[in-house]
Amino acid sequence: MTQTRILTGITTSGTPHLGNYVGAIRPAIAASLAPDMESFYFLADLHALIKVQEPERVQRSTLEIAAAWLACGLDPARVWFYRQSEIVEIPELSWLLTCVAGKGMLNRAHAYKAAVDKNRAEGEDDDAAITAGLFMYPVLMSADILAFNANQVPVGRDQIQHIEMARDVGQRFNHLYGEHFVLPEALIEESVATLPGLDGRKMSKSYDNTIPLFAPRDTLKKLIYSIVTDSRAPGEAKDTEGSALFQIYQAFASAEETDAMRRAFAEGIGWGEAKQALFERIDSEIAPLRAKYETLMARPQDIEAILVDGARRVRAQHVSPRMKALREAVGLRDLSQAPSHASIKARAESKASLPVFKQYREADGQFYFKLADGDEVLLQSRGFASPKDAGQLIAALKAGKSDVAALLAAADAVDDARRDAVAAALAAIVQAEAEAQAAKDSATS
Repeated sequence: MTQTRILTGITTSGTPHLGNYVGAIRPAIAASLAPDMESFYFLADLHALIKVQEPERVQRSTLEIAAAWLACGLDPARVWFYRQSEIVEIPELSWLLTCVAGKGMLNRAHAYKAAVDKNRAEGEDDDAAITAGLFMYPVLMSADILAFNANQVPVGRDQIQHIEMARDVGQRFNHLYGEHFVLPEALIEESVATLPGLDGRKMSKSYDNTIPLFAPRDTLKKLIYSIVTDSRAPGEAKDTEGSALFQIYQAFASAEETDAMRRAFAEGIGWGEAKQALFERIDSEIAPLRAKYETLMARPQDIEAILVDGARRVRAQHVSPRMKALREAVGLRDLSQAPSHASIKARAESKASLPVFKQYREADGQFYFKLADGDEVLLQSRGFASPKDAGQLIAALKAGKSDVAALLAAADAVDDARRDAVAAALAAIVQAEAEAQAAKDSATS
């Protein structure tokens, strides 16, 4: 069975709350059980350093978040679960990608632009207090994804740009050094709930309106009773639309329970009674998880062992072999096998004249590729809904697993006069790919 690789990163900069559980943890763990999925979950402690300069907070958050995912049912024997900083190849790959990433692209990153805009609004220099870490964040995220050739990355809509940047960087590297990276897709879960916080706004640490996921029972009850509601008295009909209390209840309740609460709102349930029902519903789901969490937190050495073992296994099976090939690709090689000046010149001339596939996305949201020989476009593809579909076809063509008929079938009309040129171009690409693979196998054997 062909498995789809899904990669999820969790920044270790705070304590998990109910919004994290409903929006990320619970659906991700459910998805990890699918037999056609290979799931990677990592604690993004290197990312945390961009915005947190309190060592104890980073360490504590890493422990709490790891314990939360394990308590909620993440099975380290079934998925890849590791700490980002344990994968020492990630910073190395980040540098390789930095050397092909365009600064203009990074200038357009939302987080960097927002920081610049804030400085301008306050009359500061554009880059005041902006670290290189914030600026380079998209490249590190690209390394996280491309190191594992992840097919899909679950993200919110505000993170789509980072996946597009990872695709851009990966495609640029592939163009320069051969097909090494799968180009990832953003996986947007439209059905995943965004939980409101105590004040009705999105539950977020930045709003200080969160309900900690594993707050003690008494604290959980106190926080739920502090959820902002309107002034309607018992007996008065209440609106479910826009009600933070109802939305939170719906995120935990079954369809039948939700319908019953909707009727209760219409019939004028008192806010105190509704909050008690919400507390009991949440606590019934969280209490057994809280017990597991407290057991895990009491044995941090067990969590450390799980993460160290996860990193060791994922490095051995996935990252170390890939980095060996990537180092070879960029020229970080055994000097005893250095090529001659003549072979370097011949290869450069061959590469410069070789036809290429170029992938891109149009304004219509579709994904396209073209086959070009120098400045001449020999073939233009039709639109693909998914970049993965276009990329898989190109990979099959380059590997000689698909022929010119498949290429022509995926393209707009091609003049008869150009069919021979397309066939010749494809043959040249296949031959060059085979020669490059043979050279790589010889160098690593």
